[in-house]
Amino acid sequence: MKNWAGNLEYSSAEVHSPTSVEELQELVANASRIKALGSRHSFNTVADTDGTHILLDALPQEVVLNKDKSTVKVSGGISYGALGRALEEQGYAIHNLASLPHISVAGAIQTGTHGSGVNNPSLAAAVVGVDLVRASGELVTLTADDDEFLASVVGVGALGIVTGLELAVRPSFDVRQRVLTNLTWEGALANFQTIASSAYSVSFFTNYTGDTIPQVWLKALDTEAPLPDLFGATAATSALHPLPDMSAENCTEQLDVAGKWLDRLPHFRHEFTPSNGEELQSEFLLPLDQAPAALQAVRGLADKLAPLLFISEVRTVAEDEFWLSPFYRQQSVALHFTWKPLQPEVEAVLPELEAALRPFGARPHWGKLFTPSEYDFAALYPRFEDFRSLVQANDPTGKFRNALLDSVLGVTVTS
Repeated sequence: MKNWAGNLEYSSAEVHSPTSVEELQELVANASRIKALGSRHSFNTVADTDGTHILLDALPQEVVLNKDKSTVKVSGGISYGALGRALEEQGYAIHNLASLPHISVAGAIQTGTHGSGVNNPSLAAAVVGVDLVRASGELVTLTADDDEFLASVVGVGALGIVTGLELAVRPSFDVRQRVLTNLTWEGALANFQTIASSAYSVSFFTNYTGDTIPQVWLKALDTEAPLPDLFGATAATSALHPLPDMSAENCTEQLDVAGKWLDRLPHFRHEFTPSNGEELQSEFLLPLDQAPAALQAVRGLADKLAPLLFISEVRTVAEDEFWLSPFYRQQSVALHFTWKPLQPEVEAVLPELEAALRPFGARPHWGKLFTPSEYDFAALYPRFEDFRSLVQANDPTGKFRNALLDSVLGVTVTS
């Protein structure tokens, strides 16, 4: 098997698609090494194993609202696109979505994936309960009242296999989307938080060269004031793709036309589900107040980065309380890099990019390309040692571990 991008061939000796949680529990209990795969949208080996891979798509796929319609119970393997459609049919929504609708709910949450908005926390923030199978094969349900809840939601696959999640929901809402073009870097850096706060969700698309940012995507609640033109940037008069040479056919509707949340918050339409993507991705999360300085530092590397980039997206994310979330107690700016499929060249430039961002406290996205040896994770995550102790207590033989997690957590496996 390969991942979605095709840059990684998995190392597993066998693959199972259990049709019940009980079958999954038995597989976990009897395995020496085991990991779950969702939509395979990770670009590194965080979900790899040399043992057994579990695919969750054969488990019952449920979307069940609770009686008071405040939460929904979902299967871990369901995609955000399928979840969004099921919720909208019943008049409900979740607070945010990622750019692509086909990624799995459990995989996105376990790696700290997010949407955008200064007041919108990561996708994990919607979680109020999580069902997971421990290394022993025991099925446990954790809620906010459990000590291990805040460690396990963004658990990078180290604490168990997620079979189900309970998510907070809200009534369905409408969003309209406008794309601005040619925002000056001078205006962006001097007014970054003002621009990032000008709509429910804001994304900047750039390759860091030149004097302007080519596109700024604004997604506003339909109840909010009309979207502005900002600091010399003007509204596009036709639909655009983040990549200037690509057709906007598969992008969500723009030009201030209001539509349902699930048809505007992602950048790409639900019916457009790419089977693979010939690209690589990295992402680094920094304190929001460091955004102007960090962006200037990246611009200093533009000559090295631009030839390797399809595009870079800059977004904001509100803080949360999950121990290994990149947004743990930190209002954040997210610097996302979509690279051309040139892995040796990308991996060669990553340490220099990471060095430029290190003074700003950058945390890497767990599912994307980064250099683990470049980070002092205990310094970046105040609860890191608590997390490591919890992993050791729940999985002393390293059943859910792999080379990447060993490099992050330290090798403390017992036989």
